[in-house]
Amino acid sequence: MKPNDHNARWKWLLFISAAIVFVVIIIYSNRLIGNIAQEERKRIEIWAGAISYKAQIVNKTEDFFNSLKLEEDNRAKILATAIKKIIEAPLEEDLTFYQSIISSNKTVPLIVTSNKGHIDASVNVPDSVAHMQNVKEMGDDINAYTKFTTPYLTNRYLTVYYQEPPVYQELHVVIDDLVKSFFQETVINSASVPVIITDSTLKNIINTGNIDSTELSDSSKLAETLNKMKVANTPIEINLLDHGTCYVFYEESPVLRQLRMFPFIELGFILIFLIVAYLLFSVSRRSEQNRIWVGMSKETAHQLGTPISSLMAWTELLKEMDVDQSVPTEIGKDVHRLETIAQRFSKIGSTPVLESTNLVSVIDEFTQYLQSRISSMVSIQFHKPEGETVLPLNRYLFEWVIENLCKNSVDAMNGKGSIDINISEDKKWVFVDIADTGKGIPAKMQKKIFSPGYTSKNRGWGLGLTLAKRIINEYHKGKLFVKSSAPDQGTVMRIQLRK
Repeated sequence: MKPNDHNARWKWLLFISAAIVFVVIIIYSNRLIGNIAQEERKRIEIWAGAISYKAQIVNKTEDFFNSLKLEEDNRAKILATAIKKIIEAPLEEDLTFYQSIISSNKTVPLIVTSNKGHIDASVNVPDSVAHMQNVKEMGDDINAYTKFTTPYLTNRYLTVYYQEPPVYQELHVVIDDLVKSFFQETVINSASVPVIITDSTLKNIINTGNIDSTELSDSSKLAETLNKMKVANTPIEINLLDHGTCYVFYEESPVLRQLRMFPFIELGFILIFLIVAYLLFSVSRRSEQNRIWVGMSKETAHQLGTPISSLMAWTELLKEMDVDQSVPTEIGKDVHRLETIAQRFSKIGSTPVLESTNLVSVIDEFTQYLQSRISSMVSIQFHKPEGETVLPLNRYLFEWVIENLCKNSVDAMNGKGSIDINISEDKKWVFVDIADTGKGIPAKMQKKIFSPGYTSKNRGWGLGLTLAKRIINEYHKGKLFVKSSAPDQGTVMRIQLRK
């Protein structure tokens, strides 16, 4: 199994595990939330039923109080009529009936005054009023009484003041407290649900509870809020004092709404944990790989040192012997090449030093060397620009990139074809394009070729393009990518270097 296949399988296993955990959490959370919502619904239904029942009690109590008020009001009017009859009746008329009505009055406050305001009689009034001589002493308090005036002698008349009995006033306070407590228990409910009570027009708010005032700031927001509540739960119709038909709108409590979001919050934490775990694992694995590669590279450079030194000595010895001098010259080139490779390996793991280097001469020297050591059926054409192109480069590492790309092109052409290298530039960048006539790279694989372990060959570790991309991207702050490629039409690899 290739390393990238193993990594892909590990990633899929991690993803599937996370998906299973999420599904289990969602199922369990939804079941738990459903049970809580059902319990809250029962509480709301009980609460709503209590509202309707209490509204009926309040209305019936009000009706009862109104009937009492009417009776007391009628009694006050009867008393006033009896007094008027006594005052207006002729001397021979029997007034016993009217006197009995007046004497039976134990509740209705009554004050009788002369035309000058002198209090002639009072009954069922406070002690402070009973001791007054003139009605003017009562000040504004007399305005609470209903009065009528009747003449009894020439230029003389009596004024009778009466009002509703104190018991009715006390009952009125009781009904006001009952209505107030009704509203408080409605809007400040035990279920802690948002509540809005409106009149029959659904536009005027009578009271609210457990709801943000910003949702009621204007008519459009109010209509939107009421519509949302109406969709969630059917409004409860009730009849209230002084308001007639009203509607109670309500919805789920904030706690339940927050609880519905809890599974997604859990998912967020799980995803964060998985991402952090994956990143830590990847960094640890990459660091371990880097340490292994650095160790192997330095050990390889160290092992190459001894045979390279020996080959250099043998080359000098061959030059002194009577042999064709082209032989030691070519061997010297290969020894120099081995020395360059050893230096590359020795620099892995350390920060490379970039020096101002002529890019054209580096590519030219390498292509000349490589041309004599590959198949004669592969031609390398370097289209050199006029003048020099000087850039900050690490010569040994950059040659490694060019070598890797050219050898990949040779392999892609199966030892037969051509490689064209072109240099171009703009204001900020210098571009090196390496084009071959090979079999091309499928579009879906053009990004994978730079992944560690990826290779289309039967041999090799699949690290060439990975290291090449790292050398260009990280060390030279440039870019290495597939510029274009098509099946059986070749590939163009582009190196992009900052000026």
